[in-house]
Amino acid sequence: MFFGAGNLIFPPFLGMESGWEWPLGLACFVFVDVVISCIGIVAINQAGGSILSIEGVLGKRPALVLNTAAILCTGVLIASPRTAATTYEMSVAPLLGDWIGLLPFSLLFFAVVLLLALRPTRIVDIVGKVLTPVLVAGIAIMVIAGIVSPLGPVMAPETATVVADGISAGYQTMDILAVVGFAIIVQESVRAAGYADGKSQLAVTARASLVACVLLALVYGGLTYLGATAATVVPHDVNQATLITLITEQLMGRVGLVVLGIVVGFACLTTAVGLCGATAAYLERITGRRLSYRAALIGVVVIALAICNLGLTAIIDLAAPILSVICPPFMITVVLMLFRRRIRSTWTFKGAALAAVAASLVLTVHDVTGLFSFVEAAPLFAYGFSWLPPALAGALAGAILGRKFDPRRITAAA
Repeated sequence: MFFGAGNLIFPPFLGMESGWEWPLGLACFVFVDVVISCIGIVAINQAGGSILSIEGVLGKRPALVLNTAAILCTGVLIASPRTAATTYEMSVAPLLGDWIGLLPFSLLFFAVVLLLALRPTRIVDIVGKVLTPVLVAGIAIMVIAGIVSPLGPVMAPETATVVADGISAGYQTMDILAVVGFAIIVQESVRAAGYADGKSQLAVTARASLVACVLLALVYGGLTYLGATAATVVPHDVNQATLITLITEQLMGRVGLVVLGIVVGFACLTTAVGLCGATAAYLERITGRRLSYRAALIGVVVIALAICNLGLTAIIDLAAPILSVICPPFMITVVLMLFRRRIRSTWTFKGAALAAVAASLVLTVHDVTGLFSFVEAAPLFAYGFSWLPPALAGALAGAILGRKFDPRRITAAA
């Protein structure tokens, strides 16, 4: 689930920028994307494994705001248009050149998405389940080829902010925003496998999460290494998708490029169908069916189509500040959920999430505009985690206030 076709474009670019510091960049990327997400799956399953898990610790309204922000990012503003733009960059442009532009392609892409999401079919699920293993196998072959015969020497880093770049790339995958949905799927699968009691379900989930961490770290590590070895053989002004296509062509030839393009194209299409459909269903639910699924889906597709035509680079640039504000409260919330049995009040979670949002907003404004230069003196600023001390302070303040005004312990069912 965590390894979407769109996610494979980030590690190689991180590797190219990080040079011989690519293991450090990789560690930061894996921590933010994989480790925190797997912790989230365990924590949410421990809390009941439902859409109400976040609501149970944050309260109804804060959870609604956070969940809606996550859904809009994954389904409308970033992930859906990015899957279409990635498909164009990896599956269409390298094979057809200028024969078809982004606008006509995106019109066709989202027309198919709309049709498939309006008439759900098992074909989408089947194709998605088949293509992901094929994609992983293809990447494994490519990584082995790149290790046996490197594209070039690993050079000095092109950036002085390897840690921050690794964290930012981890945000871009947006897996942490989808962790509640992933946790529900995992728990349903564990129950279907015959594990009935909560203790055995949690143990299986924890073991599966650990295995997922290791395997994903290996896959992402291979891709990051390929990017680090490509610095001397590819132009440095390429975007993330173009870089992976150039690496593929160098290592596996034209045939490999065609196969990768086809697999990524269909995988991104099935991802877009799932994202748009889930977003429309969520909007229908929170509006009490005043907004129908069909109307919501059409609106989602139209907005995603418009954003897609900004181009992949612009979408990634647009996503960076948005995700820098939204991801931290999710991260601190799911980590604190591991200790929910020891936390007396929802105020602890609320304080941590609110402080994380406020600190991240100030930091993002600084990154974009240069204002609030005082944040550069904050602890962990150089590592991209300067929102963490305020979040922990917010959790402490919430715990103190909660002990005074809301001493009720969070219930196990929350």
